[in-house]
Amino acid sequence: MKISIQREEVVEYEVDLEDSTLLAVLNHIKSTQDSTLTFSSGCRSSVCGSCAMRVNSKEVLACSYKVKYGDFIEPLKNVLVIRDLVVDMDKAYSFNTKAKAWINPLSPTPKVTKEDTHINEIQSDCILCGSCYSACPVYSVNSEFKGPFSLTRVWRYVSDVREEDSKDKIDTIQTNGIWDCTLCNECTIVCPQGISSKSDIEKLRSKSAMAGYSDPNFASFGGGFGGGFGFDGSPSF
Repeated sequence: MKISIQREEVVEYEVDLEDSTLLAVLNHIKSTQDSTLTFSSGCRSSVCGSCAMRVNSKEVLACSYKVKYGDFIEPLKNVLVIRDLVVDMDKAYSFNTKAKAWINPLSPTPKVTKEDTHINEIQSDCILCGSCYSACPVYSVNSEFKGPFSLTRVWRYVSDVREEDSKDKIDTIQTNGIWDCTLCNECTIVCPQGISSKSDIEKLRSKSAMAGYSDPNFASFGGGFGGGFGFDGSPSF
């Protein structure tokens, strides 16, 4: 079986493995053919997210993806490639800090019901693999966009009954945040945990509207249905 890997140039490898995960194939190549091949891995159980990469232009976890003949493997997009399939995620991770994606607990801590835990249960499953940033068309052109997993984590804490100041978090995501997202849903498609950052961003927009914010993009249309749409509010006959 032949596969190709994007390194400094595309390198083709032939492996005698069937029904194997990409991570198993990469380990096999490294141990038997090319010890210089570099990639990241950790838990091997789709939990740590460290083996995220792209296969045939789609983000996957190498430890769960089953290799097929002719697959083309490359590193994640929109991030600095350190070597081969290893990328630097520090910039993307920094947005969790900029977005204040942590909890400021109320004191005393309120009782958390079973219903409360279901509100943001799936968002808590984010493994920070970076697949959503790689797939995000906005982040590809705006490196300051806070991006999918950071905004999902903001919703995780804004919706938590134990959060003392959700307004503070809403304030942080108005610039290079929720209004910059195009709601294309690419992040949801590639998320190995089935998290919909698109849906979380839509909920954050609703929360922002309740806090008095509005989409700044509307200002470019001259306000409401004025100027930009050719309407000036006067009747026509």
